[in-house]
Amino acid sequence: MARVFVARELPFPALDRLRAEHEVEVWPERLPPPRDRLEDREGLLTLLTDPVDAAVISASPGLRAISNYAVGVDNVDVEAATARGIPVGNTPGVLTESTADLAVALMLALMRRLPEAQAAVRAGEWLTWEPARLLGRDLHRSTVLVVGPGRIGKAVARRVQGFGARVIEAGRGDPLPLAEADVVTLHCPLTDETRGLIGAAELAAMKPDAYLVNTARGPIVDHAALLDALRGGEIAGAALDVTEPEPLPADDPLLDAPNLIVVPHVASATHATRAAMADMAVDNLLAGLRGEPMPHCVNAQALSRR
Repeated sequence: MARVFVARELPFPALDRLRAEHEVEVWPERLPPPRDRLEDREGLLTLLTDPVDAAVISASPGLRAISNYAVGVDNVDVEAATARGIPVGNTPGVLTESTADLAVALMLALMRRLPEAQAAVRAGEWLTWEPARLLGRDLHRSTVLVVGPGRIGKAVARRVQGFGARVIEAGRGDPLPLAEADVVTLHCPLTDETRGLIGAAELAAMKPDAYLVNTARGPIVDHAALLDALRGGEIAGAALDVTEPEPLPADDPLLDAPNLIVVPHVASATHATRAAMADMAVDNLLAGLRGEPMPHCVNAQALSRR
């Protein structure tokens, strides 16, 4: 029986399977646990907000498995884990469709100015039907640039094509045809190459009536440049499910930018998707603690180093 730390409460049956085999401590608070609570464990089930860096790994001589409750593993020093023979698991594929749904929902909310429309009703400003009030733009017949046409990017492409939109794609190393797009939607992983991929020059290259949607990773977009672009009217609006940092401080100037929607990293927030993620994360951790290959492992070579 291993000592396992779960970095947040998961309201799904998957944890019962983990408790049946191991001694499990679940962090009960809404905010991430302090770093020292991650140390000196044999198994970790973590979220993207939990840094499992080289220092945490070094302070955990008995650590045998890390399972991340996410597709990305930006918070884990995979290289340090691999050097120690510690497998790192993730939850790919399961949140593809839910994330694609949210990306399209954000496009529609931006283009049809839904936050402004709701605010007007609540403020008592809906006085009559006005032909020129709250005019938005159509998703149908628009051109959508999918940056990162992987699983999620392809799922978004299928959806917007169903609306009658034209899709163009830009993969790794491809030029970004930003001037062609009415909507730029980001679905690339966070790497050294994609960090700051959308900065001042890229935003200036977009059409002034175009929109930016980011459901990938916050650091892909330069927030200072985005704030300037929104204030200066260089683009028509932006919607972010991810930010840098997460969460944004309440006094972050970006939150006062015009034509901006920010939601708290909810792309996978459906009952079915989050439950499936919990099952995958627990399956990964149970396998890793048994010394078996994880069903979903980002560093399969770690087992050969044990």
